[in-house]
Amino acid sequence: MPEFKIVVSDPRAKADSPVKKVKVKGHPEIEWSQEEKEGKKLPVCRVSRKLLEELRAELGIITVRIKTEDKKVNITCRAVIDDSIPDNEVYISLELLGEKAGAEEAEAEAFRAKAWQVTLTDPEATRLLGLKIGDRFEGGLVGLPGFMLEIRGGSDSSGFPMHPAVQGPVKKRVLLSGPPGFHPREKGERRRKMVRGNTISPDIVQVNTKLVYPADFKPVYQQ
Repeated sequence: MPEFKIVVSDPRAKADSPVKKVKVKGHPEIEWSQEEKEGKKLPVCRVSRKLLEELRAELGIITVRIKTEDKKVNITCRAVIDDSIPDNEVYISLELLGEKAGAEEAEAEAFRAKAWQVTLTDPEATRLLGLKIGDRFEGGLVGLPGFMLEIRGGSDSSGFPMHPAVQGPVKKRVLLSGPPGFHPREKGERRRKMVRGNTISPDIVQVNTKLVYPADFKPVYQQ
């Protein structure tokens, strides 16, 4: 049975999107569900409407970056608006925060999520078989109803990338002069590399997508 890690990129999230310093607090009443633990859904967080607007987080999906003693921890979550929460605080599952940061609260930076990953399993995953780079599928499969996701590429378990110029669900060695599959160090350099075809098969483990906004979209903080 196929299982895919769907990487969703938000084209409206820019490199210079606002970053706000916040305090992340673990809340015992916010559940960290089994589906969230398995990556099938984004975990839930609670924030004020004002914070989402300041972050320009139109989808209500934000990332909080927590610095621990030895590493940085990124938690991407789907925000539920709760205006009883201070504008500089983010509430998430106490269990999740303890697992990721080893604390009940932490200082962090919050910003609009630029990309995130959702695991898609059967029977939904089967619907992607046979789709090609450039095709679109319903965002509802990964928790984004009303949106479409455009397939931009992917890779297999060995890391061999899907290539748009190679037709079908195949694996073959081709001569490349650039990405995907090869990044030349010198001008005109070419190499023969192993790639996957442009069609999703059960051998693909990661599918890279770009979010396509509907014409009537309104940011969550304006709804």
